Amino acid sequence: MSKIVLSLERCKGCHLCVSVCPTKALTPSGELGEKGYETVRVDEEKCVQCGSCYRMCPDYVIEIL
Repeated sequence: MSKIVLSLERCKGCHLCVSVCPTKALTPSGELGEKGYETVRVDEEKCVQCGSCYRMCPDYVIEIL
């Protein structure tokens, strides 16, 4: 099975990935990243590796391996 990997150092906190996740596996983390933006977290149990977040992210934060 695939795995989702987040490169949070690239995240600018736009949360576009959160808005397109059909299973609500991505949520705001409540934590600030290196650049001072609120990052996201993934619930591996809910994630179905559909790729919606990967396609939406403008900063290449998300990889599906």
